Order: sequence, then structure tokens, then C-alpha cells
Amino acid sequence: MAQPVAHNTYLPGYAPKQVQHHEWRNAENSAAYLLPTLQQKAKDNLHLTLLDVGAGSGTITASLAKYMPKGQITATDLSEEILPRAKEFADQAGANNISFQQASVYELPFPEGSFDIVHASMVLCHLDSPVQALKEMLRIAKPNGGIVACRESDLRMWSYHPQLSGLEKTHRLLTAVHEAAGGSIDGGAKLVSWAMQADATRDQITASFGTWCYSTPDERAIWGELQRFDDAI
Repeated sequence: MAQPVAHNTYLPGYAPKQVQHHEWRNAENSAAYLLPTLQQKAKDNLHLTLLDVGAGSGTITASLAKYMPKGQITATDLSEEILPRAKEFADQAGANNISFQQASVYELPFPEGSFDIVHASMVLCHLDSPVQALKEMLRIAKPNGGIVACRESDLRMWSYHPQLSGLEKTHRLLTAVHEAAGGSIDGGAKLVSWAMQADATRDQITASFGTWCYSTPDERAIWGELQRFDDAI
């Protein structure tokens, strides 16, 4: 019997300031590209099904739920540690159409063609085998009309002001650590290539570009705290 392949671990982890940063994200600022399609599909099919892979603390998941109130969302994450937080957030948001399950993106415990939409945000860029993960996501998307929707980062594209030497050093350190841990610093730029390697054809793929802007004092504080390494090194 073949032994399971060991993959890299999720390096950022779930320290409070990391979770706080993740919980700033929602469907509107992190999955806006998907919302028009999601709204149309939810209108055409009241019982739409969506799988959110690597849902983390679930803020994107819970905000997606309001766009498909009669549908059903399944949220998975490799970490059993973070899923109770995701359920807590869904309960607070009144999103009662979400179920939660521990699962690896490499071995999703669902039959082929199970979901209308399979969504992942900032997941593939952390993986050492993103194409394998995409193949698994494609497997469980419905063959006729199913969608796999991914948003990934490109750490090369950071822009900040003022360009303090501390921020520049932090940026270099983050990219080096991310790569050393097996992730891809340019995952966003590689998404089309990864999808084609996962056997999607180019005419099936729609590519777009988005960004995050941390501009308010609260947003800048959240982002700034994430760049502090004095309590992590």
C-alpha cells in the first residue's frame, strides 16, 4: 500500500494577530470577482452548493452565505483548531446554512461533482503542490456548469509608504520564509498556469486582478501588527 505523501505545513499558524488579520477579510474585499456569478447562480438555483476550502476563521465563508441564503455551504480547513472559531463567527453572523468539516485540500472527502462552486482564498500560495490541490478541487466541482474560484497573492506586488527600512527588511524576510516553507510568493501570477496543469483548458479559465488597501488607522494597525517579529523570533 502506498504511503501518504507528506506535504508542507501552514506556516503562519493561528496566533491572535494572524487571526485578526484574516478576520478583516470578507466576500466583498476578498471575493468580489465571484459575487456577480454567485448571485446569478443563486437566483437560478435556490439550492446552490458551495465548498469553501481552507476557510480558516470563516469570515469570507459567512459573508458568502448571505448571497445564497437558501443554498448550502460546506467549510473545510486542515486545522481542527480554527474550525470552532469559524462556527462561532457564522453563528454571530446568523449564517445558519454553513456546515464545518476538517479536511485536507489534497483529499477532500466528497464524491466527484458534488458542488456547484468550489472556492479557496489564499490557500494555493501556501502549498507545495498547488496543482494537485486544484485537481482535487476540480474533481468535486460539478462537471456541467460547476466553478472553481481561487484568489491568490503575489508577494512581489506589495506597495507601501513611507518606505521604511524596517518594512523593506520585513518584506524580504516574509518572502524568503514563505518560499523556504514550500509556498509560492507569486501564486497569483501562476494561477492560470496551475489551472491548465490541473487539466483545465484555457477557454475555461477567466483571470482577473484585485488588491487590498489598508488605509484607515484600524486597517493599518492590523497590517502593521502582522509585520512585527519581535514576539515570534
